[in-house]
Amino acid sequence: MTSTAPRPKAPRTGRSAAFVAIGILCSRLAGLVRQRVFAHYFGLENDAADAFTQAVKIPNFLQNLFGEGALSASFIPVYAALLARGERREADRVAGAVASLLALISAIAVLIGVLVTPLLIDAIAPGFHGAKRELTVTLVRIVFPGLGLLVLSAWCLGVLNSHHKFLLSYSVGVVWNVAMIVTLVAFGPGATLPRLAVNLAWGSVVGSALQVAVQLPVVWRLAPDLRLAVDITSEHVRTVLRNFLPVFVSRGVVQLSGYVDSVIASWLPTGAVTGLMNAQTLTMLPVSLFGMSVSAAELPAMAGAVGVESAVTDTLRIRLNSGLRQIAFFVVPSAMAFLALGDVVAAALFQTGRFRASDAVVVWAIVAGSAVGLLASTLGRLYSSTYYALRDTRTPLRYAVIRVVLTTALGYVCAIPLPAWLGINGIWGTAGLTASAGVAGWIEMLMLRRTLNARIGRTGLPAEYVAKLWTSAAAAAAAAWVVKLRAPIDRPIVAAVLILGTYGTLFFAATFALRIPEATSAALRVRRRAGL
Repeated sequence: MTSTAPRPKAPRTGRSAAFVAIGILCSRLAGLVRQRVFAHYFGLENDAADAFTQAVKIPNFLQNLFGEGALSASFIPVYAALLARGERREADRVAGAVASLLALISAIAVLIGVLVTPLLIDAIAPGFHGAKRELTVTLVRIVFPGLGLLVLSAWCLGVLNSHHKFLLSYSVGVVWNVAMIVTLVAFGPGATLPRLAVNLAWGSVVGSALQVAVQLPVVWRLAPDLRLAVDITSEHVRTVLRNFLPVFVSRGVVQLSGYVDSVIASWLPTGAVTGLMNAQTLTMLPVSLFGMSVSAAELPAMAGAVGVESAVTDTLRIRLNSGLRQIAFFVVPSAMAFLALGDVVAAALFQTGRFRASDAVVVWAIVAGSAVGLLASTLGRLYSSTYYALRDTRTPLRYAVIRVVLTTALGYVCAIPLPAWLGINGIWGTAGLTASAGVAGWIEMLMLRRTLNARIGRTGLPAEYVAKLWTSAAAAAAAAWVVKLRAPIDRPIVAAVLILGTYGTLFFAATFALRIPEATSAALRVRRRAGL
């Protein structure tokens, strides 16, 4: 039965993207605090830190595979389209069926995962041996049951996003991070590192449960006709399932890229795995905050676009180009900051307790490598969302496969043989890993753009716009370096405020002087809110 209720107007995606960004910012800031507390108690170059870092990657890999990635791309377009047509009851039926199927699949995956954990460790950390390997096995078996909870959390995100309730779904990660922080603070002062790693694993499971508990009441309120039942008779449910498999494989290939990095890092000296995690915590902030916020807000809007084919194509092209500009305006200065000032950022966030200034330099090298492909990674997310809105899940898959092959080949050469050829410490190979992944990311993004342009018309960033952004960022970084030479390096937080404050202020001033519309709009919003 189709609801006759009038269709609500879709919120502006600019506002939706802002809510996504706020939610992600809260979650990522909590994650940075968690990682700082982790660095305080674990440091960088010890086996317990590497073991815990590698252990949480298996459930996270499967969560991203089953949940946030594949689910968002296959479920949201169908569910959001039903809501846009006013078919709320059918939409709730589809949501309930998808939740039931996900619960069944993830339960099986958890059971198998716990049973074959030693084999998984051999696959993701072949360089771990002895006590380090045994501790990793123990930790994986503890955190694995949290997988099912996190997949259910990702399903909640899909429902909430389709109803344009972005803030809760993207800020709920704060709950998980707080649970970890509380565990570290409660047990850190008196526990040995191996025991603290076990306690922290249990804290992550508790955080996963709390994360779901916060979202479910809102989901039930938004979808009152939702019923949990395994039902594949609906054509809409079958559409989700048909889309799920290629997206599952596509997202799996993307996740495989990070998996390859972890495998190679396990062969590098102790500290490489944890250093890579610290760097990813930093680089994922702009990717998530700007790339994911725009992509997540645009996907339901793009999927709900209706009308004649030419009008839909025009809508997609306009939304895509606008989103690309928004992303680039924030990601370009982020990439320059990581490249030129990464040691300042790493020291301010992680240099405490067992984490030394020399560790911050290692993390800087890794984030500098990530800066190579930071813009490509964020733009690629929006291009992929456009394909998913067009119900095309296979094109992103093809290009993702190419990306992983390149990441594997280039990553191995740059991380292992290259440091040996140069006669430098092997831990610097982690920078080679991230830089090679960045090169592969650019190739993937350019292929996505070329194919989409042939389908919906010209898309992309104007060369003049990109040149102005990079010029502004480079000039601001040069000025920040002058401040860095006189900043109190023994007080990393104070130094970061002075150096990064100078950098951000000058970048914004330069883009405003160059009349970049995004800078002008931001200035006008600030003036309106300040009542000027």
